[in-house]
Amino acid sequence: MKKRIALIAHDNKKRELVEWTKYNRDTMLRSEVIATGTTGRMLEKEVGISVRCLQSGPLGGDQQIGALIAEGNVDFLIFFWDPLEPLPHDQDIKALLRLAVVWNIPVACNRATADFIFSSPLLSNDYKPKMPDFYDYSHRKIE
Repeated sequence: MKKRIALIAHDNKKRELVEWTKYNRDTMLRSEVIATGTTGRMLEKEVGISVRCLQSGPLGGDQQIGALIAEGNVDFLIFFWDPLEPLPHDQDIKALLRLAVVWNIPVACNRATADFIFSSPLLSNDYKPKMPDFYDYSHRKIE
């Protein structure tokens, strides 16, 4: 089963994500890679992998990936974000990370965590994370 990997990197982290993706190129070739626009085009050009490119993050790409997570169409998120830069679309980023936690998918926000995820034996298995049960929440009475 192909893993569906969402990749995002802020401007100051794009080079690091490209290097990390090159190191993991064989796994990427066996996966479905989804990325925000600028990052995705950069990965296609510099790593030579096929990428489903969405909008640039500030133009809605972060939210598009969030929607894919909510629909169950992303297995994990690699998001190299820059903690030292102010981000004009900070609320979109928070919403994306929140959805990853809500839908219980692994998230790496730095290279070390991404390395741990990619070195896990679960990566090559048909691992299905426990899906949260939101029945009570979605069927609650609203006064």
